[in-house]
Amino acid sequence: MQRIALFFLLFTTTLFSQSKTDLSYYLPNDVTYNPNIPTPKSIIGHEVGEWHITHDKLVQYMRELAEASDRVSIEDRGKTFEGRPLVLLTITSPSNHTNLETIKTQHLEATENNASNFNNRPIVVYQGFSIHGNEPSGSNAALAVAYYLTAAEGTEIEDLLENTIILFDPSLNPDGLQRFAYWANTNRGMNLNADPNDREFSEVWPGGRTNHYWFDMNRDWLPVQLPESRARIQTFHDWLPNILTDHHEMGTNSSFFFQPGIPSRTHPLTPKMNQELTKGIAKHHAKALDKIGSLYYSKESFDDFYYGKGSTFPDINGGIGILFEQASSRGHAQESDNGLLTFPFTIKNQFTAALSTLEAANGMRKEILEYQHDFYKNARKEASKEGNKAIIFGDEKDAAKTYHLAEILKRHNIKFHHLKSDVALNGKTYKKGFSYVIPKNQKNTRLINAMFEKRTTFQDSLFYDISAWTFPLAFNLDYTETSMEKASNVVTELKHLQGGVSSKSEYAYLFTWNEYYAPKLLNSILKKGIRAKVSMKNFKANGKSYDYGTIMIPVQNQDMEASELYSFLNSTAQESHIEIDAVSTGLNEGIDLGSRNFRALELPKIALLVGDGVTSYDAGEIWHLLDTRYDIVPTKLDTKNFSRADLSRYNTIIMVNSNSALDNGNTKKLKQWLQDGGSLIAYRNTLRWLNSSELMKINFKKKSALKAKNISFEDRSNFRGAQVIGGAIFETELDRSHPINFGYKNDKLAMFRNTTLFIKPNKNSYDNPIQYSEKPLLSGYISEENLESLVQTIPFKTGRIGRGKIMAFTDNTNFRAFWYGTNKLLMNAIFFRDEM
Repeated sequence: MQRIALFFLLFTTTLFSQSKTDLSYYLPNDVTYNPNIPTPKSIIGHEVGEWHITHDKLVQYMRELAEASDRVSIEDRGKTFEGRPLVLLTITSPSNHTNLETIKTQHLEATENNASNFNNRPIVVYQGFSIHGNEPSGSNAALAVAYYLTAAEGTEIEDLLENTIILFDPSLNPDGLQRFAYWANTNRGMNLNADPNDREFSEVWPGGRTNHYWFDMNRDWLPVQLPESRARIQTFHDWLPNILTDHHEMGTNSSFFFQPGIPSRTHPLTPKMNQELTKGIAKHHAKALDKIGSLYYSKESFDDFYYGKGSTFPDINGGIGILFEQASSRGHAQESDNGLLTFPFTIKNQFTAALSTLEAANGMRKEILEYQHDFYKNARKEASKEGNKAIIFGDEKDAAKTYHLAEILKRHNIKFHHLKSDVALNGKTYKKGFSYVIPKNQKNTRLINAMFEKRTTFQDSLFYDISAWTFPLAFNLDYTETSMEKASNVVTELKHLQGGVSSKSEYAYLFTWNEYYAPKLLNSILKKGIRAKVSMKNFKANGKSYDYGTIMIPVQNQDMEASELYSFLNSTAQESHIEIDAVSTGLNEGIDLGSRNFRALELPKIALLVGDGVTSYDAGEIWHLLDTRYDIVPTKLDTKNFSRADLSRYNTIIMVNSNSALDNGNTKKLKQWLQDGGSLIAYRNTLRWLNSSELMKINFKKKSALKAKNISFEDRSNFRGAQVIGGAIFETELDRSHPINFGYKNDKLAMFRNTTLFIKPNKNSYDNPIQYSEKPLLSGYISEENLESLVQTIPFKTGRIGRGKIMAFTDNTNFRAFWYGTNKLLMNAIFFRDEM
């Protein structure tokens, strides 16, 4: 009993003491500090680690440092979706600050010339904190790190700052950090509770990990679809930092991780010297963490394969990315397998790693600068061997998709050219204004290879993230190798297609469904109360061919007169970058405009199921797609409110990945809504739920159980992991006459897949509008067993309940906002639901 009492006393004393931790807990104890530099507490009102820092206070402190010190400058690089500033500090010696543009110019010139001086140039280090908002020790450590770099005195810090340009990003995800800080702080008691069952350690959905639209910000370094990513990528390419650090957290029962990680899981395009230098930097981390007695590991788990992560993106751009993973307290203090884990301790480890990075950068400055120089020197040699070779990409019927891939290239400083004139290559037509040409002989040739390559062989079968991201496949664009003879001038100003109406009509207007923003235009038309119809067959009008899915707007019998209709359509078409054709007669080659094969359309009224039991990433991707690209406003219907919601307000409900979002009572309610004529669009594991709930009969293909032969106990997890489809790209064959495929010009479509849901095809071929081909693998890893199971299965299935429809996809067609090529499938399911 006495031992229990003693433990309790020590436990509570520890919690109390940790809640009172002051700044000296983090700082080196053999350094003096400038008293004129404000401490974090003097500005934010509490000690570092006492409370979770909110983003507004974090920015306030950074601005105060910039005001107080000639070592610091600060800039606003934009705003998040919620309007929070994306600030960046530049921290270096006062003398470097007075010469910063010259230093930057010399640094960039070293990546473009065969000769360079490494003796007197500073090394550039980008330090980024807490890209996942509920991994807050990084941003909280940023307070102490920034104070140290600004206030520390002595020859050591002066030497460091003279030799280093530090690009200091205190919060890579302001919206997520703010959300999590609110949660942790509102659940903190004056007496800390370390019981893992306490509410403090269990965030409400969707949690603070993601940004406003629930995106994982650490997957967007390559696609660059979000404002936070665009700000940091511009900084990255403006400076080309030598080292970039990415401070994360992991499970509470872990310790501390830093790279190099598992060598076999490094992308083959990353030079081996990169890993050698990472090992050299790791020695500095080990030394620093040994000094404070922290446990760590460095050669297990995680990987350096997907270039869309912060710790890997620099590796294809001549830099060195470093991932830090700290065991998370998920609040202020929590019990763990390694004893009591306090928030201040997690901050201290991140602080220590941030400083050891800078120590390594200073100590290894010349060899890291030389590595970057050699990276680009060798890249230029590789590029020169490409000679006059180029990559052409585009879609002759969809300028917007082409524009958005070109937009990514431009953000990554990849040079590309306009097409000189229309050209046919390998059975595809590349149209001027709808296509671009990328010379392979340019500085960023390795990045081009990383974005355009198709890879199907791998050294390792385990991936921390996706194994394929081939951009033209993701955008469903035609592309092939060609020569620069097809190119004209370099694109300096990227512009969308100029939309509008060809002329005023007294009869009807037509626009094709091929363009990416056609759903935006159609939604605006229906929302205005204008009648519109969709063509179920191909036809010709005025000598022009119109595909399945063409939209027709009659002039007569509308609620606005002809001139007003023309004016509205013209302005709306311009906003959507769509060309609308005026026609003066309904007599066509093929179906006429009065045919029954033109079907009336209804304005979508959408409920998107969110909340407990629903994957927030998938839901956020759809919310973002509808809201920011198509100006469609879905109701985010929380699962906890489903039972009392009036479902008659909606004609469409979208259920993303879920196993148990609705209980039996709500399932019955959904079934009745379907029987009354509603349309349900379902994704991923929701299909298993549909089958088990008897809402839709799905004939899943069962896999035979794998037997482990010659697999040791130690390797059992690798054996199982090899059967996971982490994310790869597969070829499907399309029936373009089916409404789900309206707007696609090719009869093949590349689709992303990261599930092992295999559905047998229906007996009737017309019920299989999308089907995997006999040799479906285009890019990425899949086990032989899974590939065999995938062949000729279907990723999409429809069903009926009463007057209602169910449209089910095995995989996410809106993956991470950059899978433009399959966004149309969701929009077709929404707008043409009654025609399925």
